[in-house]
Amino acid sequence: MTSTDRPVALDRIAAVLCDMDGTLVNSDAAVDRCWDRWCELTGTPRERVRPIAPGLTSRATIRQLFPDMGEAELDRSAQLQLELQYGDLADTVVAVGAHRLIEVMTERGMPWAVVTSADRRLAEVRLRAAGIVAPLLVTSEDTALGKPSPDCYLFAADKLGVDPTRCLVIEDAAAGVEAGQAAGAAVAGLRGVGGDLPIPDLGYLAQLFASRP
Repeated sequence: MTSTDRPVALDRIAAVLCDMDGTLVNSDAAVDRCWDRWCELTGTPRERVRPIAPGLTSRATIRQLFPDMGEAELDRSAQLQLELQYGDLADTVVAVGAHRLIEVMTERGMPWAVVTSADRRLAEVRLRAAGIVAPLLVTSEDTALGKPSPDCYLFAADKLGVDPTRCLVIEDAAAGVEAGQAAGAAVAGLRGVGGDLPIPDLGYLAQLFASRP
């Protein structure tokens, strides 16, 4: 768990950079099913995957599992896992408070982006299933290094034209919290993951923004 004692001054926040899975979109069951199936197909013990996968790309997860795997085999294995995810949108729904948070950001003219470890195809289908249209979508295809590298959040801040130190990152995984803090942003953490501003759900954060002068 990554956390700090840095206070978060919401009046300084000029943009919001939001993770997707487990944050804007509740896709936990689908993600678990796909990893379960991938483990069955590859003969990989499921318990090896559970502590690694959250917040990482499929490729990065498999690389950690099999550090000596050749690049071609790694690509095939990661693509297999992605193909399983493309086809499973059952019970993928919008996260609690997500629409309200988007509404508040829109009312206040606050730029925001979705920054995810998923590839573009997967991100688009999951956001569509949740009824979310992102003004800016940053995926694993946009930067060479994924979370916990800060590159994706730095890229998103640059695209929005906002200094990273004036961004609020919303995350539910330790790798994402590390990425956001390394980018210089404040981090709101869901699910007890830590960060600079622990929050129970996105509706709570929407309320904080709505009450801001």
